[in-house]
Amino acid sequence: MSSPCATVTRVAGDDDEAVRAAVRQAVSVSVATGLYGVSFGALSVAAGLSIPQTAALSLLMFSGGSQFALVGVVGAGGAAGAAIATAGLLGVRNGLYGPQVAPLLGVHGWRRLLAAHLTIDESTAVGTAQRSNAAARAGFWWTGAGVFVLWNAFTLLGALLGDALGDPRTYGLDAAAAAAFLALVWPRVAGRGARLARTVAAAAVVVALAATPFVPAGVPVLLAALVAVLVGMLVPPSDEPTATTPAGPTRDRASGATEGRAR
Repeated sequence: MSSPCATVTRVAGDDDEAVRAAVRQAVSVSVATGLYGVSFGALSVAAGLSIPQTAALSLLMFSGGSQFALVGVVGAGGAAGAAIATAGLLGVRNGLYGPQVAPLLGVHGWRRLLAAHLTIDESTAVGTAQRSNAAARAGFWWTGAGVFVLWNAFTLLGALLGDALGDPRTYGLDAAAAAAFLALVWPRVAGRGARLARTVAAAAVVVALAATPFVPAGVPVLLAALVAVLVGMLVPPSDEPTATTPAGPTRDRASGATEGRAR
């Protein structure tokens, strides 16, 4: 039988490795997502926004789907009200992430405001995919900060270079962010016991594809998310363990005691 000290040491070592893995995920997702900021910068300037306006959108709005929707409406000659409403509709999802990530972070004051600004698809996905609270916090902060820095840097680059870059989709940048998300989600739908997750994912894909020809860009993603929300409301959670990655971090008694003493 191992001693309590040995158990705590082993748990701490596992937690350190989980944090390092979360940071690696965060860096890869940040690079894949940030690079696509080139596309937004170029499209924004082409739609008629100035370089300072384009940079301000990435700094202050910091929501790729909302930003693309806004410049899409502006570029098509739509009214400012329609552009703002469309961007706001797509940005609602970030607010829904708050109750999910707030318990993981446990921050207050100005850190809570900063966390709210960095709560996006990527930071939420990486943070909630981790198995420990420490790894979840590392994944969230590293992803949020990494995407923020790279997204803004490449937005400015795209705005400055404009047409000289050509269509960013030629370089596969539009697929890079989607591939990064797929890598995060795959363990949740590919493992044993993930039948419900696979069914929900398939239904969400069908809804998104069916809606794409008839609704503005970005709305199919919201409709797909609505499928998952409805299933979550209607289907009771299962108590049976699965082989997939948990939806949020867990910690055993030893790691909880270790974190409690650290605080």
